[in-house]
Amino acid sequence: MEGLKECEANLVVHLHPSKAKCANEAILAELSSMLFTYNDTFEGVVLAYDPKICSDVAKILPGLHPYFGVKLKAKLLLFDPKPDMILEGEVVMITPHSIHAVVLGFSSVFISDEDIRDEFKHKNIQGEETYVSQSHKKHRIKVGTVIRFKVKRIFGSGRHWLCSMVGQKFA
Repeated sequence: MEGLKECEANLVVHLHPSKAKCANEAILAELSSMLFTYNDTFEGVVLAYDPKICSDVAKILPGLHPYFGVKLKAKLLLFDPKPDMILEGEVVMITPHSIHAVVLGFSSVFISDEDIRDEFKHKNIQGEETYVSQSHKKHRIKVGTVIRFKVKRIFGSGRHWLCSMVGQKFA
């Protein structure tokens, strides 16, 4: 899938002195707090990390509460979609005017009716909202279908996208 990238990061994690005995756990907890949130520094959503602590020596930081800084290197897996990238997501909701999907289980996508291919028409079949292809009657988009789409615009700190549908893939 497009939009995934790996990067090497040199980090300094600031830990409270009470965490000195279990510094490794505190470092992992600090890195875990970055998961599934957009990070401006890395220009993407952090999906995974692989830390390597550079040194056993930590530097005490001056101040009212003397935290200590631990240097480490981490491999990060980032999700950073750009306009015109093609992504896949699972449909979670259909309305007469839009398709809503989720990419990688955490990021929402909105496809408006003007961005849905003309061959698909909205229908309510036995109380279930679907988009049915006019050229291939068995091609349907409904909740649970995995669709392929092109990113049109990104807004809301890189977590929500306005997209146009370019194709579809069935689960």
